[in-house]
Amino acid sequence: MREYRTILPFVRENKWRYIFGIIALLFVDVANLLVPQVLRRFADWAQLGELTLERSGQAALQILMLGMAVAAGRYFWRVYIFGTARRLEYWLRDKLFKKYLTLDDSFFNQNRTGDLMAHVTNDVLMVRNSMGGGVIMIVDAVFMTIFTVIMMIYTVGFRTAMVALLALPFITVVVFSMSKPLQRRSREVQDTFSELTTEVQENISGVNSIKAFGIEDDRSAAFGELNQKYQRKNLDMLRMSALFDPLIQFISGIALVIFMLYGVQRMLSGSLSLGDFVAVLNYLRLMVWPLMAIGLVVNSFQRGIAAIGRINEIFAAEPKVKEVATPAKIIEAEEKEQPLRIEFKDVYFRYGDKLPWVLEGVNFSIEGDESLAILGRTGSGKSTILNLLLRRYDVCSGQILLNGVDVRDVAFEDLYSRIAFVEQESFLFSRTIAGNIAFSSDDAYDPVAVQQAAEFSQVAPDIEAMPEKYRTWVGERGVTLSGGQKQRLAIARAYYQDAEFLVLDDSLSAVDTNTEREILNHLEDLERGLILVSQRVSTVQRADQILVLEDGTIAQRGTHAELLEDKAGFYARLYQRQLLESELREDGEGA
Repeated sequence: MREYRTILPFVRENKWRYIFGIIALLFVDVANLLVPQVLRRFADWAQLGELTLERSGQAALQILMLGMAVAAGRYFWRVYIFGTARRLEYWLRDKLFKKYLTLDDSFFNQNRTGDLMAHVTNDVLMVRNSMGGGVIMIVDAVFMTIFTVIMMIYTVGFRTAMVALLALPFITVVVFSMSKPLQRRSREVQDTFSELTTEVQENISGVNSIKAFGIEDDRSAAFGELNQKYQRKNLDMLRMSALFDPLIQFISGIALVIFMLYGVQRMLSGSLSLGDFVAVLNYLRLMVWPLMAIGLVVNSFQRGIAAIGRINEIFAAEPKVKEVATPAKIIEAEEKEQPLRIEFKDVYFRYGDKLPWVLEGVNFSIEGDESLAILGRTGSGKSTILNLLLRRYDVCSGQILLNGVDVRDVAFEDLYSRIAFVEQESFLFSRTIAGNIAFSSDDAYDPVAVQQAAEFSQVAPDIEAMPEKYRTWVGERGVTLSGGQKQRLAIARAYYQDAEFLVLDDSLSAVDTNTEREILNHLEDLERGLILVSQRVSTVQRADQILVLEDGTIAQRGTHAELLEDKAGFYARLYQRQLLESELREDGEGA
């Protein structure tokens, strides 16, 4: 049960709700324990010929009042125990989601989306069930078992009560022998559920690729196998958990038969009254639920333990990139006019100790009113430079400085408020176009600023052509938009952020030539720092400084004109090749 230490803060905070719920539950149990005593007196009156209409009415009224007490108590324990379990579900899911937001790229690269979704859905549900129904069953099982035994001893004496309770030792053995296998099988079910969620998520996200390759049958068969595995794991657990109720009822039934034979014999001998016999039979009936609850408690808590164990693995995960306890300020408020200066000093980086270097000895600097372009082949380290600047990873050696302050000493919020980033893969959210552009704002945003951002990125004409304009709902991941529209919306979102630096990571690749030219014109007039990554010379040639990366090192640097002077250099050769491709394309269109 040590796995449940994660939710101890919640339990402490809500202890009075649990206490009130348990008191109401015990109130119900006490009322149920008194019913056999009423029936006992009623049967004794009938046996002795002392039953009158007044006594019958008295017994009926007592049972009615006990029934009302049970109904009221059940209402309150449901509100307080089940209600608190629902609060726990919210608390744990919220805590888990916030934990996800603190983890860095390395964590998400190593964990599948389906697994992470399963933790927030199915695993949290299992924990909620164990802290709702599980708490009720364990209180019921313990209290009802103990006090039913006490009431039976009080009613018929120790010897007769022990005969009626012959089942208890056998049930205890059954419960403890099945608890570990149940926990193991529950963990297997939840792990397989994660695999199933991942499979569904990946196939739905990639449904167009599946159809393009014509492999629907193959993916359907693969999903069928995984779905069958999930069914098999569930059935394995079901077979074991299904043994609990029949075994307990069978053992309880044997004990009931033994007591009936023994009780009839004692009644015939005159040492046991009919009322005592009826009371014990009712207590044995009441005992069936707590005895069954023992099995259900084991089942519920074993599943909860497996679920909270998986959740604890997430809580135990630590980001490799951490914010310092006392972050340094980049610029004091009174110095706000000073442009932000970014400097890379002898930066080395690789993604793992045994992996090759991605960047080696990278040095450059850029002021907040300048533009820098980075160009190079695929895999040369262009995007890695941006990831290091945004602290998605930390440098292996060297420094990245913002106005002389190491980026590792800067608060994340301060860093991200100064640098607006547009990634290669433009991710849009399921909300309106205006909501996507103003994503960095709260729910209230400036419509004029949204429109200006759209005009800056040349996506405003496309939006105006839509029936709902800026209120047009964007489908999941922007599937209702073209690639170029998504890229331009992402640029508009970054522009709206109004950061000191705008960073574009090959973010014009899906934009047509004319639109790209207009965006570049706006970028040239931008009164902010600009870092532009691309593989096209036409995109970077206006930059104040151009870096050419080759195998993680800066092979060339300078302006467009300076780099063209080196005819044998990568930049000049790439320019000539792309210029030729452009001319051939124009000739083809002209023909």
